[in-house]
Amino acid sequence: MNCPKCQNDMEAIEYGGVEVDRCRNCKGIWFDVGEIEWLRDKDAATTIDTGDPLKGRLTNEIDWYRCPRCDGGMMRKVDPQRTHINYEECTSCKGSFFDAGEFADLTQDTIAKVLKHLSKDQGN
Repeated sequence: MNCPKCQNDMEAIEYGGVEVDRCRNCKGIWFDVGEIEWLRDKDAATTIDTGDPLKGRLTNEIDWYRCPRCDGGMMRKVDPQRTHINYEECTSCKGSFFDAGEFADLTQDTIAKVLKHLSKDQGN
């Protein structure tokens, strides 16, 4: 499979029995439907998302391209908990593409979330 953003080859990366595709050049990551939920933790993200977030911000500006898996249309999505993260999801196969740094950022706890958990622990 070729990267939908920079057209370079993607390599299969396996973590915990789940295989995702990462671009050899821009380090963007393709997740088939359901793979994000299996891998949405800090350890998986650190292993999988090895790209430069600054480069990822540049490739994130490319927002019109076809799905590398099924050639379907891609739609910009915003994570409801991390609203600064914009990724793309295929309208047909529901696969997702994250630019370098976005998946690692998705798994980081926000300061507000950490403080909320701490305040709950203090109240018990």
